[in-house]
Amino acid sequence: MIDSPSISGRPRTSLLGSLRIQGRVLGALLMREVLTRYGRHNIGFLWVFLEPMLFTLGVTTLWTLTKAVHGSNLPITAFAVTGYSSVLLWRNCANRCALAITPNLGLLFHRNVRVIDLFLARIILELAGTTASATIISVVFISCGLMQPPADIAMVVQGWLFLAWFGTSLGLAVGGLSERSETAERLWHTVAYLMFPLSGAVFMVDWLPMSARQYILLIPTVHGVEMLRGGFFGSAVHVHYSIAYMTVSCLVVMLIGLMLVRAVGKKVEFE
Repeated sequence: MIDSPSISGRPRTSLLGSLRIQGRVLGALLMREVLTRYGRHNIGFLWVFLEPMLFTLGVTTLWTLTKAVHGSNLPITAFAVTGYSSVLLWRNCANRCALAITPNLGLLFHRNVRVIDLFLARIILELAGTTASATIISVVFISCGLMQPPADIAMVVQGWLFLAWFGTSLGLAVGGLSERSETAERLWHTVAYLMFPLSGAVFMVDWLPMSARQYILLIPTVHGVEMLRGGFFGSAVHVHYSIAYMTVSCLVVMLIGLMLVRAVGKKVEFE
C-alpha cells in the first residue's frame, strides 16, 4: 500500500519507517564520530573502550599503590573500579555534549539530521565505551583474583542503568546550555571537578555522620553508586539509596535537557 501524500507534497512516513530512518541517522553519526575522534589507522575504534579503561586502570593502580584510606576494609580494587567507572559514565557524556553542534553544523543541512541526533550519537558512544571498559576490567580483575564476583548482578545492572540515564540527561542539559553560552561550558568543567568527590565515588554514605547523610543524598549520582556497590559487595556494606528519588531526579534533568536542546534546535534552524 502506498501512503497518501501530505499537504506539503511529501509522502507520509510510518512510525516504523521513522524509527528506521532515525536508526540509520544515529548509526551514520556514530561511525562518523568514531572515525573523526580516533581515525582509521592503528587500533582505531578500539579506543572507544580502551581510553576509559586506561583511565580506570590508572586510578585503580594509583589508589592501590598508595593504599588510599577509603574508610573501611573493603577491597580497594573493587572500590576504585566501581567508583571511577561511575564518574566516567556521567562526566564523559556531559563533556562530549558540550559545544557539540558547532563542529557538526554542516550535518544539519541534511533533512533527517536534528540537533538532538548530534548529542545522542556522542552520548551512545560514551555509554558504550565506558560500559565495555568497566565490564572488561571487572572480568580481568575477577579472573586474576583481584576482585570478587558481584554478589547481586541484577543490582549492579540497575545501578549502572540509573547512572547511564543520569549521564544521558546531564549530557543533554550541558549540551543545550553550552550552545547558549560559552560561559556555561567553562563553568561545567569546574562543576564536574567539584562533583567528583561528592558523587559517591570516593566514599560510601554509611561512613558519613548522620547529619551529613541527608545532604549528600540530595546528589542523584550518590544513589546510583550506592546501588552499584551494594550489588558488588552485598551484605558486606550497608547502602543508602532511593530508587524513587533517582527516578524523579533523572526525569527532571532529562526534561530540562530536552527543553534546552529543543530551544537550541529552533535557534540553529532559524539562523
